[in-house]
Amino acid sequence: MTVGNNEWVLHHYEASPYAEKIRLMFGHTGLRWHSVISPAMPPRPNLDPLTGGYRRIPVAQRGADLFCDSALISLEIARETDRAALRPDSVRDDLAALVERAQGDVFFSVITSEPPLKVLGALLRKFGVRQTYRFFKDRSSMMKDATIRPPSGKRAASVITAFFSDLDTVLKDRAFINGEHPGYADFAAIHPVKFKMDFMGLGLPKALKNLNRWYDAMLQPGHGERFELEPEDAFSLAAQSAPRPLPPSDAHEHLNQEVSVAPIDYGQVPVTGLLVAMTAERYVVARQTEQFGVVHVHFPRAGYALKSAASHA
Repeated sequence: MTVGNNEWVLHHYEASPYAEKIRLMFGHTGLRWHSVISPAMPPRPNLDPLTGGYRRIPVAQRGADLFCDSALISLEIARETDRAALRPDSVRDDLAALVERAQGDVFFSVITSEPPLKVLGALLRKFGVRQTYRFFKDRSSMMKDATIRPPSGKRAASVITAFFSDLDTVLKDRAFINGEHPGYADFAAIHPVKFKMDFMGLGLPKALKNLNRWYDAMLQPGHGERFELEPEDAFSLAAQSAPRPLPPSDAHEHLNQEVSVAPIDYGQVPVTGLLVAMTAERYVVARQTEQFGVVHVHFPRAGYALKSAASHA
């Protein structure tokens, strides 16, 4: 399939909550996009050669540019659609704590709030015995050195209950968390809520009418114009494209030097390359590859650490 170098390609897997955040954003903005299905856990042969081993999902691709982290992908969507409300930094101060909860304790409590046997049953239905074993092993390894400690048991269940109740209250006098139209806060909140419903096959509490109304409105547009794409086509797209022009860069001691970039909380697998730009919102790392030539991998500055590659030597 022929794909233009400025078209959206999303590397994801269907059950990924953070990918759902972006898929729904595509649906609400009416953007056309191409889907490359990734394994739920590494190795990811469709993606690792492009990013250099970035651990998380989703990753968006446009030509020879790769955008890591849903917050940065949201920023790209906001720019293309001229919808400033989709920018992560557009969240109002009075909603910032709600967004932080949604993407922190609430997200991690989705699974830990359920009895282990119910979680095991849900995973077996989704993945089968072998993949469930691999899933547990992978996620345990990923969280081993994490700087966050998710709630569990009764505390996790109370985190979910309180969040649902607080969302219902916030939505009492508005259509969306953001107001009349959905904004970044809505997409940050919808994905852990839908994750909970999908993973355990649950329905929202009927008494929370505002929450139910919002949930239906957020899901109503679906995922927009989605086209399936083979990994080889995404590879060809990168090989046949040049990275887009770099933004004006701030000064940095490691500019034009080999660096590594990794998340600071979990999934801390570093990606190495040449730091070619740094702005208030992102790092851009150039990777020279035999397969694709030069690709640029973009990371948000918030939540990511940059180090000299020599420090990993």
